[in-house]
Amino acid sequence: MRPGDVIDGFRLVERMHVGGMAHLWRVTRDDMSPTAILKAPIVQDGDDATAIVGFEMEQMILPLLGGPHAPKFIASGDFTRQPYIVMELIAGESLLARVEHAPLPVEEVVEIGIGVAHALADLHSQNVIHLDIKPSNIMRRPGGEFALIDFGLSRHDLLPDLLAEEFRLPLGTGPYLSPEQIRRDRGDPRSDLFSLGVVLYYLLTGVRPFGTPRSPRALAKRLWRDPEPPARYNPDCPPWLQEVILRCLEPGPDLRYPTAAQLALDLATPEQIRLTERADKRRADSWLTARRRWWLQKLAPMRHPRTIAARRASAPIVMAALDFSEAGAAFGDALRETVGRVMTTAPGARLACVNVIKTSRLRIDAAQDETGRHLHVRRLVEVRQWAAGLRLPAAQVTAHVLEAVDPAAALIDFARENHVDQIVIGAGAAMRRTTIGPIAARIGAQAPCTVTLVRPPQPAAQGGDGEDVATEPEQGLGI
Repeated sequence: MRPGDVIDGFRLVERMHVGGMAHLWRVTRDDMSPTAILKAPIVQDGDDATAIVGFEMEQMILPLLGGPHAPKFIASGDFTRQPYIVMELIAGESLLARVEHAPLPVEEVVEIGIGVAHALADLHSQNVIHLDIKPSNIMRRPGGEFALIDFGLSRHDLLPDLLAEEFRLPLGTGPYLSPEQIRRDRGDPRSDLFSLGVVLYYLLTGVRPFGTPRSPRALAKRLWRDPEPPARYNPDCPPWLQEVILRCLEPGPDLRYPTAAQLALDLATPEQIRLTERADKRRADSWLTARRRWWLQKLAPMRHPRTIAARRASAPIVMAALDFSEAGAAFGDALRETVGRVMTTAPGARLACVNVIKTSRLRIDAAQDETGRHLHVRRLVEVRQWAAGLRLPAAQVTAHVLEAVDPAAALIDFARENHVDQIVIGAGAAMRRTTIGPIAARIGAQAPCTVTLVRPPQPAAQGGDGEDVATEPEQGLGI
């Protein structure tokens, strides 16, 4: 390939990168603006066939992806003449450029963690596990959103996994491989959370938590050996961030965050993270503890594969939209009862209790109520008191008070940004007088997830002969 060559209408402008498995070219086409990127695999006699099979996987997966967290697919060519993939050229730089400046400020590490966790949540919702999360595969767009690139080692739930079928060695980048990948289990989305934990640890400390292993034996150590706590290398690491990172790096996936969405929610609300012994650790576990873990992993039964959708469904994020006005209070018990039933169906579920303080576009709203208490703080206390009646573990519930001119838009945005799977909200004719009631229809129509509308029990009416007669259910908001 040379500058000026034309492949299926795409003109090669300049070679941007030569890696171990592919060339990357900036290309243009008469009917296309701006320029795009063409990726062509390096195929030579005697080369590892991983590059070929990985390229085939990326050709299959990339056209199925949508949204801002992956490059847009444009075209591809097969091996009959010239294999290539043409995709969106993402403006911005990869996180590899930031590694040189590690350790980074805590605020920047947290911002990166939230952004990449959102990208992973979006990717997993499209039935894809990336399986090669590392700084060079994470791009930051000019608008601040993070995108993931290079899907050659990825797995799609609805496609054959050619890499698993044809190769018997762990596939990925040594420092970032999850324990499951080392065991050749490519079906767990929590593997991406482990790799993200490695990235955050590295950016926060300037040290890779598991070094740079170069042999199968060195790789296998992370099956039972935990890393040194990040606070040992960076004293500025707050306990809650150490809690999050070490939870991501747990050798057993069941001890990590169940979903990327739950990880993002914790990073965005650090004051509500429930700390464990991870937060206060100053040294890695003792040799005896590591040895015990080694025996347990040797005796562990074979894990049964589950689909990505099934794993996500077992750990949904549920949002309860609360109204504390006089009319809305009548729905409190009915709403709590419904939320309680929803939470019992998925033990790994996370509950976000949300209330909205409506603000004005034109006037300055008072920060205090009539008794002099701070309104935002009072609402937060009310949200927590409502949630306490559910008797759920504290680590399973978070409280949120939003301030917005448009409460419906605020609730919908919260659901979208936090990958909420189900919204539970009160609705009915009586709710027209409340803050949330009039907007339940908008939420039902526009929310990016399931919406459950709760009505209070209808009182029975007395018939002419003294018998109780059930009233007709009110049409409410017509949903």
